[in-house]
Order: sequence, then C-alpha cells, then structure tokens
Amino acid sequence: MEEEKYYNEIATIIERVEINTKVRQIQDNSEKLLAYWTIGKLIVEAQGGKNYSKYGNSLINKWAVILANKYGSFYKKTNLYYMRQFYLQFINFHAVGGKLNWTQIRIILPIKNKNERNYYINLCITNNLSSRELINEIKNKAFERLSYADKENIKLIEDNNYTLTIKDMIKDPILLKIDKNINSLDEKVIHKYLINMLEDRFLELGMGFTLAGHEYKITVENHTFRIDLLFFNYKLNSFVVVEVKTREMKIKDCDQISFYTSLIDSKIKEPTNNKTIGLLIVKEKDSFVLKYATNKELLVSTYKLIKDNKVIV
Repeated sequence: MEEEKYYNEIATIIERVEINTKVRQIQDNSEKLLAYWTIGKLIVEAQGGKNYSKYGNSLINKWAVILANKYGSFYKKTNLYYMRQFYLQFINFHAVGGKLNWTQIRIILPIKNKNERNYYINLCITNNLSSRELINEIKNKAFERLSYADKENIKLIEDNNYTLTIKDMIKDPILLKIDKNINSLDEKVIHKYLINMLEDRFLELGMGFTLAGHEYKITVENHTFRIDLLFFNYKLNSFVVVEVKTREMKIKDCDQISFYTSLIDSKIKEPTNNKTIGLLIVKEKDSFVLKYATNKELLVSTYKLIKDNKVIV
C-alpha cells in the first residue's frame, strides 16, 4: 500500500508536467506564428504597403544578413519571404493562428488558388494532419478530386459556424495504396480486398467515422442482407452505408443502396439521428445513371488503386 501511494504521487506529478508541457507547446506555437505574422506585416509596411512592395525587395536581403547573424540561420531571407507572404495571404491572423504550425503554413503558402489553400487548411484542422500527411494530400491532388461546385467557394473553418458535409469527407477518386498484384485475383477476392482497404481508409480519415459493421448483416421479415460497410459518423450524426462495385455503376446499384439506407432508417436509426447517407464506390461512373438514379442522400465516388505511386486499376 505504501508503494502504491508513492507511485500514485509520482504519476500525478508526471501527468501534471506532461499536461503543462503540452499546453506550453500549444502556446509557444501560437506565439511564434503571431510573431512571424507580425514580422511579415512590418516588412510589408516597411516596403511601402502590399500594393507597392516587391517580393524580391533588397530590404529583405539586407535585413536577413543582419538578423541571421544576430539571431540564427532561421531568419535568413527565405523565411523572411515566407513571413511576408504569410501576412499577405492571411491578413486575419486568427483564421490560422493556433490551428496550424509553421511547417504546415510553409507547405501551403506556395498555393496560389485561395480556395485550394483554404481546402488544405481545413483538411489539416478537421483531420489533424501531420506535415508529412499534408504533403501527401497535396501530392495526391485531393483538392483537384473535389467536384467542380465544391471548389468554387471554400471558406476557412470558423469554430462556431462550420458544418461538415459528406462531400467534405469523401474524394473522387478515392486513392488506395496496395502492395500486391491485384490483377491476378478474381472479382470476389478483389471486392473483399477493397472493402478491407476502404474500412481502414475511412477510419484513418479522422472525420468522425466509426465502424458499425463490416459486411453488416441485417434481417427483416426472414430476409437477410449484407451491407459491405456500415459506419456511423458522429459529425454528420448519421449512418453511412457503403457499397463497393468493381465495375461501372448500374441503375440497380443505386436501387440497392437506396434500399439499404431505407432499411437502416427504418430499423436502426434513432429519432435524433439524421437521415442515413448512401455511398456507392465504383470502378467507373455512368453519367446517365448519375443524372437520373441518384439523389442528395446518395453519393457516388470512384476508386483508384496505387502501387509504387502509379495508378494500376
């Protein structure tokens, strides 16, 4: 008992230290970002304002030599340029302050399209992306895989007024990395393999997906059905039915997934949940079927298999 007492005291101290350390890290990051943003603001003002300053102004080169010699190599001209750009692209510091770190901001700053920039910032916030994960999302052209309408007016997330939709979460195509020659497998094996990969992919999204069932079994009036994947998404407050087809979509696929969403709404969904969403993932879309057989509760996306950074299927 005496030993346990000392252990509990030690554990309490360590926990306090670790929590305080993490709080200081968050504060430190926010303070640094504000400092870099303010430096950028002062550089722009010293250059005559944003409408007159030049990116390659000799003032930055001159100050970089002095500051780097006095405070270290971090303050060489490259980072001073980034600080200037940081201020110009984010006049409202609070839009990103405390939400991203300096490395993430540097990765995003070269993106000229404001909607694209906002998209990747939102992705960092909602998915808690690391810098490496952010680079991979940009490399995989996640923004370009959004539908045309989604790209036109992307606002930065505000704490109180941002609502996620299923389209914010699912891209088209969905990129799945594999490490085997899937072409040598039969259709049933490919189908099961895709379901396994998609299960992992959705759970890795970090956007509220919780697995309710893999090949989810539902029995109604002596009829048994199996849904490829059933998720509950707590951010959408709704179930998400996922069906996978290793071919071009057909009208019967839309009918099938609509039937499944109706079953979930009728037999499983609570009154406080929103209407169930259907997600059909296919090898290829059909524009005719998309036009006449889908609705706002049915999202259709395609998949691409990636091996050694090359699309194979």
